[in-house]
Amino acid sequence: MPKGEKVLWDISVYEAEKAEKANKEQEATEDGRAGGESSILFFGGKDAGKTTIICRFLDRDDIPKSTIALEYTFGRRSKGHNVGKDVGHIWELGGGTNMTQLLEVPINMSNLKALSVVLVVDLSKPETMWTVLETSLKAVNERIKQVIKKLAVEDPQIEERMRRKSFNRFALDHPDRDLVEPILIPFGILGTKYDLFQNFDSEKRKVISRTLRFVAHNYGGTLLFSSSKNESILMRVRSLMSHFVFGTNLNKAYCVDHNKPISAPCGTDSMNQIGGPPITDGSIGQIQARSPLDLWKQAFTSYFPQEATGSASISDDPAKDPQYAEPEVDSMRAQKDEELARYRKVSERRAKERAMGAGMGDGH
Repeated sequence: MPKGEKVLWDISVYEAEKAEKANKEQEATEDGRAGGESSILFFGGKDAGKTTIICRFLDRDDIPKSTIALEYTFGRRSKGHNVGKDVGHIWELGGGTNMTQLLEVPINMSNLKALSVVLVVDLSKPETMWTVLETSLKAVNERIKQVIKKLAVEDPQIEERMRRKSFNRFALDHPDRDLVEPILIPFGILGTKYDLFQNFDSEKRKVISRTLRFVAHNYGGTLLFSSSKNESILMRVRSLMSHFVFGTNLNKAYCVDHNKPISAPCGTDSMNQIGGPPITDGSIGQIQARSPLDLWKQAFTSYFPQEATGSASISDDPAKDPQYAEPEVDSMRAQKDEELARYRKVSERRAKERAMGAGMGDGH
């Protein structure tokens, strides 16, 4: 190769390498991982096993306790010899669907670009499953939109970039790219207590599995079934968490047989493979859906009527929980409760006396 051509070749190689490096740095900046930090939020059903999943990922032997509100922990991963560590901030929203107002803490302007969310549902409780799915996803989506709106003041293109990135989870030739509505940040659904779920009859397992596949696929997420009593299944869950938290490669194992633990990484499923919603004989002619999601909702809730989750119960009150016992505070709380009870009795007695007085006045 002549000298001049060699120089031009070296320059072109240098420029190509420079451009590739710049692209990687830009991607890292947009991912929010430039500083080696990321965040993950677990939310969803009450007592669905979120704490257990987190403890297993962090190799902790702690005995899981019910999370009352919002809890935080973190994990580290070494990058190599004499190199800093990646840090994963792990949030868990407890209390089922009653604590969604606390989402403003783990979903914020500083971490949105490096945040993933995982919705945890109890496979053994289909009678509350759709309520958990709908309420939780709506709350998270609304919070994400609020944060993006604030970020758009300084970066008007941020929503468009995040939307484009969310669709990139699907292959360019995926047949459903124009049908899905992906959440703007990485997303997954974990169906827990598979050991109980596998004892359901085949038709129930089929309906639940296909419904969760549709919801995960529609929102651009990964769906995994999990059980704390099955190590091979837990390995897939750990792979998903490591992928979200540390950017490692995701286990792409694909299994959608309702007789086995479901594993459908984002972009691997399709509407055609999932099929139509489970229409029961009693619901034929009664369904009036405005969207595919609404159609699946009506079909699933017709098959599994949903129980009202209600508001927080007495047992959800931290003041009643032994693990938060504080003798001095509890004593003062008891005293105030007694004072309040006496005040109510006095108020009620006076109200009755005034009512009787008014009645006597009318009689005269």
